[in-house]
Amino acid sequence: MSASSVNSSKRLYRVAAIPGDGIGVDVTEAAIQVLNKLAEVNGTFAFEFTTFDWSSKKYCERGQYMQEDWNAQLKKHDAIYFGAVGWPDIPDHISLWQMILPIRQQMNQYVNVRPTRILRGTEAPLAQLREKPGDLDWIIVRENSEGEYAGQGGTTHGHTKHAMATEVAIFSYVGIERIMRFAFETAKARPKKQLTMVTKSNAQRHGMVLWDQVFYEVAKDYEGVVTHDKMLVDAMTVRMVNRPESLDTIVATNLHADILSDLAAALAGSIGIAPSSNLDPTRSCPSMFEPIHGSAPDIAGKGIANPVGAFWSAAEMVRWLGRGELDETADDFMRAIENVTGDPQTRTRDMGGRADTKGVTEAVCREIEKMCAKK
Repeated sequence: MSASSVNSSKRLYRVAAIPGDGIGVDVTEAAIQVLNKLAEVNGTFAFEFTTFDWSSKKYCERGQYMQEDWNAQLKKHDAIYFGAVGWPDIPDHISLWQMILPIRQQMNQYVNVRPTRILRGTEAPLAQLREKPGDLDWIIVRENSEGEYAGQGGTTHGHTKHAMATEVAIFSYVGIERIMRFAFETAKARPKKQLTMVTKSNAQRHGMVLWDQVFYEVAKDYEGVVTHDKMLVDAMTVRMVNRPESLDTIVATNLHADILSDLAAALAGSIGIAPSSNLDPTRSCPSMFEPIHGSAPDIAGKGIANPVGAFWSAAEMVRWLGRGELDETADDFMRAIENVTGDPQTRTRDMGGRADTKGVTEAVCREIEKMCAKK
């Protein structure tokens, strides 16, 4: 998709905003505010947001999260910005399978990218990272369409004590090859040019063996360019904790990367600051950007949610939409965010401060204005 033109000198990016539930509403509102400020001070582009109320409240009213024409509605946009979904009185598998997974699958978002590093002002839990925060700077590339999340399987005799449930993990050559190539290209573009592949082929002897096989086939095309190694997923958790400096770009299956990226966020200091991108590398459909935290019903509506993960996700959206032309703008955006996290007066409670969502949002907007004034 290409951005529309506002006038001869300004590009318009149409974004579908899905606030969802709980603090998703708060952080989406905050992200829209800072994105509009960024566009205003940059002057070369603008955003047009369309908000879709696909919340758990709407599910209770109409029996579904999204309207029947949701696919066509989303495809009118250049990107999707998502807050969070989930509410205590609705089972999590319903919200997941009636919104997030259909969007990822039908929008061809087969890549999930989760950058992880320790932002300035963030307190890492490991002593070695508090002394050398630069030792944790990773990109986790998650296969986003197959594995245990493919939706294959079923339940028989479900209402009896003889119930049997199967969850079939799907691994296809095509699906594995495309994620491996994306991961190698990602590693190639980073200073270390290093890729670690995560597997469990010692125990999962079919799908994961194919996963390994395709990895090594693709690796031949990057000989002398990207160094690579292999880790069993259980050993990988140990390496992430004990030797974080030995890692850079990581590629893993849908399930494994989902778990490892939460560990990565915890090691970096807070799940509230972690971003993610659900990408369609072909750009035939809009990609989706979201913080990885949940809807946090316990603090919903209190105005104290940490919006940093939402802002970092927004910065990744700017980078993706710009196709290389807005990388400097995205970098400035991230510097503005870190100027705020680095100030004890503008940290939220989960980062040891006392600031609220509004205060952090306004502080980031001020930093964006300052950066513009310096140029």
